[in-house]
Amino acid sequence: MHKIALYPGTFDPITNGHFDIIERALNLFDEVVVAVADSSDKHPRFTLDERVKMVELAVKELDRVRVVGFDNLTVELAKSINSTVLIRGLRAVSDFEFELQLGYLNNSLDPEIETVYLMPKLKHAFISSSIVRNLLKFNGKTEHLLPPSVQNVIWSMKSCTLP
Repeated sequence: MHKIALYPGTFDPITNGHFDIIERALNLFDEVVVAVADSSDKHPRFTLDERVKMVELAVKELDRVRVVGFDNLTVELAKSINSTVLIRGLRAVSDFEFELQLGYLNNSLDPEIETVYLMPKLKHAFISSSIVRNLLKFNGKTEHLLPPSVQNVIWSMKSCTLP
């Protein structure tokens, strides 16, 4: 049976921590679908199209990874791609309570949905998209936090349009 895992998130932007989770998920599943959420209520720094393109660039060398944008319930997207597994990343204990609630919520909406929690390597455990956005705001160094292709896109955008 072809096992598809869905890795949903805002990815504003995708970080080395996210990339690490994708690689780990590929060791467990036949296919990983990275689902970039519209998340307009979070007021992302990058548009949905920009975030999808950044994720596509970051994973272009990985086989068995697909990238989609979405603006509906995660469980609805999972059903539409025949996935019963959601991947979520855990960096620290502080992530656990929220992620556990979300896992229970998704399972209550679709009892066939299972959530698998993966931890990034320790060297990526402190990285979050919000940290990267703050550094970008102040022209801070982000090369060690982002996949190189994403770093290049952001800096080319920054020189043109970002505040």
